[in-house]
Amino acid sequence: LTHLFYLLSQITEGWSAMGKGDRKDVSKAKKATKAMKKGKLSKNGTKIRTRVQFKLPKTLKLMRNPKYSKKALVRKTRLDKFTIVKYPLCTESAMKQIEDNNTLTFIVDIMANKRQIKKAVGDLYSIEATKINTLIRPDGKKKAYVRLPPNSDALEIANTIGII
Repeated sequence: LTHLFYLLSQITEGWSAMGKGDRKDVSKAKKATKAMKKGKLSKNGTKIRTRVQFKLPKTLKLMRNPKYSKKALVRKTRLDKFTIVKYPLCTESAMKQIEDNNTLTFIVDIMANKRQIKKAVGDLYSIEATKINTLIRPDGKKKAYVRLPPNSDALEIANTIGII
């Protein structure tokens, strides 16, 4: 660095004797020494850190733009009306539900929710349900109680389905 200052002082002494091209070189050299003193990337010295934690700067996050799809085929929904409702239940307690509470009982898919069960029963048996209650039995199957409106008779619908 001291050698650079010495050369710079020698150059400034002979400034008047130099041509235009030499003056450009001198100004370049001065800029280089200034940059060397200041540091390469700093604008105004070093940044004073006030916190112990270091936060990464927020940078641009682009959405994924894949060139090809990862799956060969798009999977269809596995739960259609035929897989949701497995079979109607015709036990003594289910018959009591039909007679007393106007309610049909079905064994349904374990992954089906109440809305899906209501739609599937409506599509399969063309009945309108007012309420669906579900429970999972100890053997791991899901039971759905389909409550029918008062104007429709559960006993007639059970006969058409083939429960009784």
